[in-house]
Amino acid sequence: MIIHSIKAFADNYIWCIQEGTEAVVVDPGTANGVLDYLEEKQLRLAAILLTHKHEDHTGGVVEIMARHPESQIYGPKETEALANRIVKEGNTFNLLGQTIQVSETGGHTHGHISFLMGNNLFCGDALFSGGCGRVFTGDYEAQYETLQKFKHLDDDIIIYPGHEYTETNLRFAHDMQPDNEKIFKVLEEVRELRAKGEPTLPTTIGREKEINLFLQVDTLDDFIELRNARDDF
Repeated sequence: MIIHSIKAFADNYIWCIQEGTEAVVVDPGTANGVLDYLEEKQLRLAAILLTHKHEDHTGGVVEIMARHPESQIYGPKETEALANRIVKEGNTFNLLGQTIQVSETGGHTHGHISFLMGNNLFCGDALFSGGCGRVFTGDYEAQYETLQKFKHLDDDIIIYPGHEYTETNLRFAHDMQPDNEKIFKVLEEVRELRAKGEPTLPTTIGREKEINLFLQVDTLDDFIELRNARDDF
């Protein structure tokens, strides 16, 4: 299985999962890069996975479906205007010969979900490298519980977030913990990658436990304080 990143907008990643001549696309905020890649690689689009309703994750669906009308679209209820397969916590389904597990990962939006496909976690805006999504819902408890779910996953789970926010997140983490050598070392590595225009993703749960302050907070109050500080950074 190949997982390829398609860049979109300033900092979005659309993930394309390939197995043989078939593909699954995650959170296509725009269509052009996706359609070009599918045509270049001569791939049949089996399905689209949507983690949440925001336009920068769904905006390309209609145009893609016009070219690939046979594809299935899996997403939470908040994407029902686009999705023809509504899924929720605990659901499983099969694509590309793999079983995909659905987890509720709310907070960024009320209905946000994540997809675990084998060892690969597609988590939209619920978790980033070095950070997590803004709590647009105001439901900080939901986002905190989401982080607890991620925290208890195996360290070798590979994470595919929806945005390239790593450098800013780690600058914030370094500002909060200037004596944390691990965070500083990874920040320097990330700066080198970004200077060359290279992605910092995917990451892993094990790596995030070491550098992501949001996975290290012990209480809801601590999470709210940290999230507010990040919002103001």
